[in-house]
Amino acid sequence: MIISSAMDYRAAAQRRLPPFLFHYIDGGAYDEATLRRNVEDLRSIALRQRVLGEVGTVDLSTELFGEKLALPVALAPVGLTGMYARRGEVQAARAAASRGVPLTLSTVSVCPIEEVQRAVSRPIWFQLYVLKDRDFMQSVLERAWVAGVRTLVFTVDMPVPGARYRDAHSGMSGPHAGLRRIWQAMCHPRWAWDVGLRGRPHDLGNVSAYLGHRIGLEDYIGWLGKNFDPAIGWRDLEWIRESWKGSMVLKGILDPADAKQAVRFGADGIVVSNHGGRQLDGVLSSARALPAIADAVKGELKILADSGVRSGLDVVRMLALGADGVLLGRAFVYALAAAGEQGVAHLLDLIASEMRVAMTLTGAKSIAGITRDSLAAVQAS
Repeated sequence: MIISSAMDYRAAAQRRLPPFLFHYIDGGAYDEATLRRNVEDLRSIALRQRVLGEVGTVDLSTELFGEKLALPVALAPVGLTGMYARRGEVQAARAAASRGVPLTLSTVSVCPIEEVQRAVSRPIWFQLYVLKDRDFMQSVLERAWVAGVRTLVFTVDMPVPGARYRDAHSGMSGPHAGLRRIWQAMCHPRWAWDVGLRGRPHDLGNVSAYLGHRIGLEDYIGWLGKNFDPAIGWRDLEWIRESWKGSMVLKGILDPADAKQAVRFGADGIVVSNHGGRQLDGVLSSARALPAIADAVKGELKILADSGVRSGLDVVRMLALGADGVLLGRAFVYALAAAGEQGVAHLLDLIASEMRVAMTLTGAKSIAGITRDSLAAVQAS
């Protein structure tokens, strides 16, 4: 099929993947209202077209946490990325590095930190949850630092896992899940050969390294459920802020009061995010939450945003609403599942091309030139 957008990659990924994997990445929590709002609200934001502005060459580069990025974009942390392509985290990291941006490696990646960082010449970012097992957290932070990671993305909106109804229907969880996954893999022989057989081991690489034994897909949901901590508070992050020498970003902020608390805490950045609609259904889309947060803390730390971003136009919209950078989640995993490293690199090229068009026609010569003034008056009020 002809691929010209992230949504084309979604269609290609659905053809290639066993249903339990496609719906795991494609789905959200409960009735998926927030999942839909993320896309619809962002798409509905009108850009302010200006003409004859002598824009000339557009500069897409920016700096985040002491790093020069070719685009104001990073690949978001996505669990089990290594199940979407053979050693998928490595392929995604290579694609990102080739386009001058970082991959954020998930705590629950298939490939461990060391394998991924060895594959690229630029530092990756690492994402960590607040877990009951503090020894695991300390161990993985030490491993990340030794490997060369300098930016830590701390996910704070997952003290408990959201209820994802699709997973039970698709075979990721629920009755006879293991047998259903085997059957689905047999019905998708290309994936079964390339990833199912040649992509082994299929375990949580970072967790297995700590425990000293493999923890596979069948144990994934149970391990997460046992280790998430609904009693966490700001004080539970203090020891990490004191011990982590690099940049610390808090992911999962939706309220200006929490953004102000992140400033007081000493975070270097936040990610305005509702976890892609995968946690609490019915909350604000990231696009709707972002402007008030930017008004509250812009300039005091770096503001990133995710959820609903499917194009370069969406990246420009997020920047105009107040973000300093954007995380791509589902969009890059669709591309990875469909075409591996080449697909992710192509997606980033599409994002860059779409941004150039949008910036030229809104009169922005650089990332700093994308402001609320880039939005139509009905949206900027």
